[in-house]
Amino acid sequence: MQKCIGIIGVGNMGEALLAGLSHGGEICFAEKRDERAAEISSKYGAVRKEIGAIGSDCDLIFLVVKPQDLESTLNQLAPGLKEKALLVSLVAGKTTAFIASKVKPTNAVIRVMPNTPTLIGKGMAALSAGPNASSDDLDYVASILSKSGEVVVVDESLQDAVTATSGSGPAYFFAFIEAMIAAGTELGLPVDVATKLANQTILGAAEMLVQTGTNPTTLRENVTSPNGTTAAALKVFSDSQLSEIVKRAMTAARDRSRELA
Repeated sequence: MQKCIGIIGVGNMGEALLAGLSHGGEICFAEKRDERAAEISSKYGAVRKEIGAIGSDCDLIFLVVKPQDLESTLNQLAPGLKEKALLVSLVAGKTTAFIASKVKPTNAVIRVMPNTPTLIGKGMAALSAGPNASSDDLDYVASILSKSGEVVVVDESLQDAVTATSGSGPAYFFAFIEAMIAAGTELGLPVDVATKLANQTILGAAEMLVQTGTNPTTLRENVTSPNGTTAAALKVFSDSQLSEIVKRAMTAARDRSRELA
């Protein structure tokens, strides 16, 4: 069991990680905003430290910073970093090889792509082992992340595809719900009614997928009567090449993830 866990960056995702930690040792964090740091300390009892101090004190360190801030963070972290410290990066697009090149050759690195439903305990995280990371390291990090949702392990070469699927995925559904609500109001529904109908529909549909274990094709067919209302709507999606639009969107997300490396 690690005696000290550090989190660098306690925005929404960093806080979600902190909230899910159950640990007998010290939990500390680095945060450049004084007001935010005070809030986190008060809420969780975690200890604020400088980035360098986290490197010298902690055995497990989560990197939860913006991609453009990662290199400067590693430059501050590396000088006093413990030789056997495990680094876990939640930074979009950045490879474990990049991180390993900035720290000690003995440090283990794991890459994670989480998503925002982690904030409510319904997250999806994909882990990839980088340099020096053992199966025990993966299992330990997975046990922490599983407190906030589901976890899978993938080869790092697939992380950009994961980003396009689950990392950015929640925004696709939010955009679809926005469109459903807007269309519902144009059809005459009050906005609050359209919102409740759309939100509960997507929630119920998602729960059907998870609880029944039935594939989405079968569930879609079960709702679709020949020449009925659903068939009319789905024909519009098909004629507009919905599948191709989704593929193009996810490919764009994957390509942008690669650009961030």
